[in-house]
Amino acid sequence: MSRNDLFRNGPEGDPALLYEGGDIDRLHHVVTERLAPHRLTVLNDRRPNGRFRCLHEGEVMLYELGYGTDVTVCPGELGDFYNVQLPMSGAGVVTVDGVPLPSTQIIAGPGHRVSMTWNGEARNGILIIPGRAVAQALEVRRGEAPTARVRFSPVLDEQNPLVCAWIELARGFNEFVASPLSRRSPLGVRHFEKLLIDGLLDAQRHSQSDTLTDSASTALLPAVRRAKEFCEEHVHEAVSVADIALAARTSLRSLREGFRAHLNTTPLAYLRQVRLDHAHRDLLAIADGRAEGTVTDVACRWGFTHLGRFSAVYRQTFGRSPSDTLRRSC
Repeated sequence: MSRNDLFRNGPEGDPALLYEGGDIDRLHHVVTERLAPHRLTVLNDRRPNGRFRCLHEGEVMLYELGYGTDVTVCPGELGDFYNVQLPMSGAGVVTVDGVPLPSTQIIAGPGHRVSMTWNGEARNGILIIPGRAVAQALEVRRGEAPTARVRFSPVLDEQNPLVCAWIELARGFNEFVASPLSRRSPLGVRHFEKLLIDGLLDAQRHSQSDTLTDSASTALLPAVRRAKEFCEEHVHEAVSVADIALAARTSLRSLREGFRAHLNTTPLAYLRQVRLDHAHRDLLAIADGRAEGTVTDVACRWGFTHLGRFSAVYRQTFGRSPSDTLRRSC
């Protein structure tokens, strides 16, 4: 697919269209409202023929913008969002932190100082990703919130196969949000948005890339700790492994990897052990006369509804059956 096909025209009437025409002040105003305050300077006497479209509004924003005349755009220091420029036609020069970049296919984010010069034929696809969305994706991956904003290397180098694959993903996102399926499947749209953010973190070098390539043993410690605390606090409730992963703020796969690396067990096996420990203490209390009840009472209290299985796993863990524990005072 060519760059010119990256963002296809909408249906007749173009509901995505935010502005089209020659009023450069009006175009400047609409772009400011949607993207960010910026200084706009027209560089020639050519009558503008600008066009600004919003192709998707969500966790990730997707736009198409062309000024139809030579301009310089200076947003200055960016706020808490990432601006991805995906050129479709024309030419220009992008400067980030005072350095002219060798490509206009770039990503700039919080704290970057940006200026852009475009000729009249330039038309760009623009992805806007909120800073909080990138921070949340990192927190899920690492198990703890980042302590500083992520700063990406600005140039999206298509010679890098990972970056090239991510750009193809962005093209696929444009096609997906333009399809009837996206209107039928808002959950699918959210998954695609998340895929774009996670893929960007893996494809493009950034200030915290090294923390994502650290061993799972280091990265997942906070998530495992949160999972253990959740199991202790909710031991008396019907808890699934998905509930544990949600509380740990990590994926099911990462949760399982973390428990295997740190505890040599699985999340559900760990929860079962916590429940067994509580059942063991209750049986000892009954045996000592500090409480009343039966093996059935204790088993059901801690979520063991199959008494035969409860007895078997209890014996395997403590070396004697639950009924034997009741007959002995420890």
